[in-house]
Amino acid sequence: MKPEAIRPEGASSRQDALYREFVSGLDAAVERLARGYESNEARRQDLVQEIHVALWRSFANFDGRCSLRTWVYRVAHNVAVSHVLRDRKDGSSRLVGLEEIENLADPTATDKLVEQRHALDRLLELIRSLTRIDRQVILLYLEGEDAGAIGDVTGLSASNVATKIHRIKKVLASRFQGGSHG
Repeated sequence: MKPEAIRPEGASSRQDALYREFVSGLDAAVERLARGYESNEARRQDLVQEIHVALWRSFANFDGRCSLRTWVYRVAHNVAVSHVLRDRKDGSSRLVGLEEIENLADPTATDKLVEQRHALDRLLELIRSLTRIDRQVILLYLEGEDAGAIGDVTGLSASNVATKIHRIKKVLASRFQGGSHG
């Protein structure tokens, strides 16, 4: 959805400029973040759209007390958490259509690509099983953010973030190697 479609009368061009800056630099990161929260492709695209709308609206209140990157991650994670909670509350189905199943197993893919995709899917499944704060921390870490930046987004101290990252990586590695999903 383009910002023009949701633009109320008198919306600021600064808001549009911040949105364009976000799209040019952080749009791909939001796509990856959404993948960490939502496994269903159609609902993931809905989530990305929700994040875009929320971000554009939020830029009216952006005061520059944190970096644009931090602001984007805060808003995006809050929208994603709300999305997950809403899905749990309304009991949204985890069933997939035949088309999606067919797309999962591409017969022309090499064994290595299939293994890599399976491993990535398993890792994302494990990440989605983490608590909200642990999921935020590890997804930001995987985006290359340092402990200080992650702390700015989550409200945790940098040392607490570093400790969490270490523990989360250890838990994920153990679950991944052991094949446990919970």
